[in-house]
Amino acid sequence: MIIKTNRELLEHYDKLGPGDLFIGHLSAGPLTENLMVDLLERGVRCLPSLLSQVLTRSKAAQAAVFKTWMLPHTRVISRRSDILNAISYYGKYSIGPVVTKEDRLNCGHGIRKWEDAEAMYNLLAFQDDTVSYPFVMQPYIENFTDVRVILAGDYVEAYTRENRTSFRKNLSSGGYSRPFVLNNFQKKLCTEIMRRGQFPYAHIDLHILDDGTVYLSEIALGGGTKGAVVTNRELNTMKKKLLDQMASFFSRNP
Repeated sequence: MIIKTNRELLEHYDKLGPGDLFIGHLSAGPLTENLMVDLLERGVRCLPSLLSQVLTRSKAAQAAVFKTWMLPHTRVISRRSDILNAISYYGKYSIGPVVTKEDRLNCGHGIRKWEDAEAMYNLLAFQDDTVSYPFVMQPYIENFTDVRVILAGDYVEAYTRENRTSFRKNLSSGGYSRPFVLNNFQKKLCTEIMRRGQFPYAHIDLHILDDGTVYLSEIALGGGTKGAVVTNRELNTMKKKLLDQMASFFSRNP
């Protein structure tokens, strides 16, 4: 059975098993990730993969799964004691300013810069009931090139995101873009990241340091195309075609 809508999925949910295929994104809800686990355990194949859907929703999960490719000293903060541990850890490595990323906020809205981990703790300690755990903490880096990469099948496009008035590079935060040419190493890195997270297509944000070192910032199944040559409609058509091709392959090779 091939299912393409969340309504169909719920209608046939109890009957699904190995060999069945769901094409689409599971609707967000309080039980969504529980249902994902159940579908996986019952052998139901999903496109895009459930792993990629989970990772798209959570920056904290990305920091855990993609640690190899992320900025060194990136940490996931799940409770107050993690902040205290981070203060000692960053102090050990003489790391000053830090950036935090709220788990499920996009477009730069959840990114905050702090003088250091101690300053962040001093403020959050008085607001612990309202702090949204988990979140990601990273060292603040001053000079780097922020590159958005869009990949869908054979289509690859990259562009920089720049902002002279804010450390937030997002175009929605007042930034601007320029085309960027990826080298073979950077393309290979994106491929490795997608393979690890089982992403059939992706919007990948890279931080490229002045010495050429490349780190993963974030990855998602979707995102805006402001700054890109490709339009949302064109990109969605590519993604649908890719998923249909994958579905056809899996139908022939259950």
